[in-house]
Amino acid sequence: MSEPDSRDRDEYSRVDGFGQALFETGRAWRMCLDRRLQPLGLSQAKWRTLINVARVGEGVTQKVLAERMGVEGPTLVGLLDRLARDRWLERRASEDDRRVRRVYLTPRARDALREIEVVAAALREELFTGLSEDDLLQCLRVLRHIRDRAENLDG
Repeated sequence: MSEPDSRDRDEYSRVDGFGQALFETGRAWRMCLDRRLQPLGLSQAKWRTLINVARVGEGVTQKVLAERMGVEGPTLVGLLDRLARDRWLERRASEDDRRVRRVYLTPRARDALREIEVVAAALREELFTGLSEDDLLQCLRVLRHIRDRAENLDG
């Protein structure tokens, strides 16, 4: 791993710069991936939604999906309307509770997700160039620790 320059050391060695660095890194990564996925005709909001449905599991409720994505229900509903209109997903009433809507991917979305994974894997490879496996594993441990603590605070 390359040694940070003095500006990085000053900015990111302070604990109060960690959150900003984390935010900026995530934003830069998503924006780069978004540019590479533009040929699929999916905006960042759309591909993130498809990925989250696939990760959480098909049949996920709109409420759980909104929580997972960190958006309000009405925001997600509009997005799901557009994705359904464009045949990326289907929403069906739950068999247990007709008021609950469940989200399912279409074959079109499943095909796109395979392509998204190929593009995302290539980007990860590029971004991780120069980092050792030990560095990456340590980074994951730190991030998971912070995530776990945040999820358990005030809760």
